[in-house]
Amino acid sequence: MRNSEHLEDGVADGMEVSIQAAGALCWRIKKKKLELLLIHRQRYDDWSWPKGKLDKGETLAECAVREVYEEVGLPITLGIPLPSIRYAVKPGLKEVFYWAAAVDDMPPIPDGKEVDAAVWCSPNKARGLLSNPSDIEPLEALLAAHEAGTLETWPLLVIRHAKAKPRASWTRAEGERPLAATGKRQALYLQRLLMSWHPARIQTSGWMRCISTISPYAQATKAKVKVVPWLTEADHKRHPAKVAAVVEKMLTRTSATALCTHRPVLPTVLETLSGHMSEDLGALLPFSDPHLAPGEVLVAHVSLADPGRIVALEQHKPYED
Repeated sequence: MRNSEHLEDGVADGMEVSIQAAGALCWRIKKKKLELLLIHRQRYDDWSWPKGKLDKGETLAECAVREVYEEVGLPITLGIPLPSIRYAVKPGLKEVFYWAAAVDDMPPIPDGKEVDAAVWCSPNKARGLLSNPSDIEPLEALLAAHEAGTLETWPLLVIRHAKAKPRASWTRAEGERPLAATGKRQALYLQRLLMSWHPARIQTSGWMRCISTISPYAQATKAKVKVVPWLTEADHKRHPAKVAAVVEKMLTRTSATALCTHRPVLPTVLETLSGHMSEDLGALLPFSDPHLAPGEVLVAHVSLADPGRIVALEQHKPYED
């Protein structure tokens, strides 16, 4: 029997998750055929997807990107989310979150410590090699997306500004109301989180709390920031159709982009997005007030094959003290 971290008894009902991990199914098209990257870990003598446990204070998205880079030396940007898997290990129940990640034609370099081999292979070969049967579920989801033409996407990120000082305690112009101390920490957290999708363009309300929310990321990456007056609370109230037009135009792009705005503006943003996805997917949008928490991010994955069509959604909670 292989020395594996997976226990044969399976997952007990009601068992709580004690370990969280994240990784990615790296894929490429080679000679018009889909290939996937598998790794071999000598410690367990098993074949799996690149993945690993969260570091303290790390987000799942950050963890997935870091683990792929550490294990096989490939820098990735996250694509569509794939099903997470759960299985029993000695410390308890482990849950692994996966994303698809398109990879340029560059060779993987196993780290030599945990990973001694990395191979590109066909989906059928991957099925046969995978040591943990649970790992087949995200594979099947990726293959279904590939067959449906929804695997190749770009991300549109919707950000609600981080926590601001209370309105009641602010006596100056509303547009100048700054972030609270928690909000400043949320902005730094967002700086790291957004690196998982690398938006090169950001459209934002010009009010101070939005500018301060995206500034750490923009300064770290030199992302292009465009201040859009219609994204403020006041201008949206007068001209909501202008916000819808901004979102519609953003959906015509083909590369990662982000939008930062306020809670009262989010219903118009979400309603516009809902017109570009299936009814089932639209039901997952956070239409209930407050829509997103301060500092929370909604990622809409937009098809490259079918421009403007949103094919997957995910939400990432904000940093909390």
